[in-house]
Amino acid sequence: MFTGIIEAVGKISALTPKGVDVSVTVDSGSLDLSDVKLGDSIATNGVCLTVVKLTGKGYVADLSLETLHRTAFANYKAGQVVNLEKAMLATTRFGGHMVSGHIDAVAEVIERQHIGRAIEFWIKVPPQLAKYISEKGSVAVDGISLTVNAVRGDEFKLTIVPHTAAETTMADFKVGRKINLEVDVIARYLERLMLGDKAAEKQSKVTMDLLARTGFLG
Repeated sequence: MFTGIIEAVGKISALTPKGVDVSVTVDSGSLDLSDVKLGDSIATNGVCLTVVKLTGKGYVADLSLETLHRTAFANYKAGQVVNLEKAMLATTRFGGHMVSGHIDAVAEVIERQHIGRAIEFWIKVPPQLAKYISEKGSVAVDGISLTVNAVRGDEFKLTIVPHTAAETTMADFKVGRKINLEVDVIARYLERLMLGDKAAEKQSKVTMDLLARTGFLG
């Protein structure tokens, strides 16, 4: 589990094919790895990866076929800059929100403009995920815990303050960039809970009509 508060920015130094899988080597930059051991988790651009080797300058992790299908890692090359966060401790200050490191889909930056000292982005999500995005709710974008400032259909707005831009990769986001998106895990659990006994049925799915009938939408 993570908080979405980025601890350091690193860089992918190698992507090595291993059959249908890929091994990724990350230069972890200023991230303190003194307390990291094999088997620990590090969120790398929001993707929870298991450390299989420590290199002195960073770590090595494996990317499964599922990870390559679900995330923007399929588009990455050596030199890609990535946001890094070690798994949270019980004593960690909870500055962001609950982030699992399990990416829901790849989204896309469709607008960027400067508003004063801030940068405003509009992000387009796959239509099936739009129901999880709510104004003033939380999302994780490339592992960064962010607040949704507006919603229009399957698009949402982020306003990035200078500190966030300086401490993460977001200053480099351009229109067309593919990003790892994780929606609020609480919304996903609520959706499943609303199914009740129907959760055991194959291919069952909560619809907006069901939510309305149960009073969930007011």
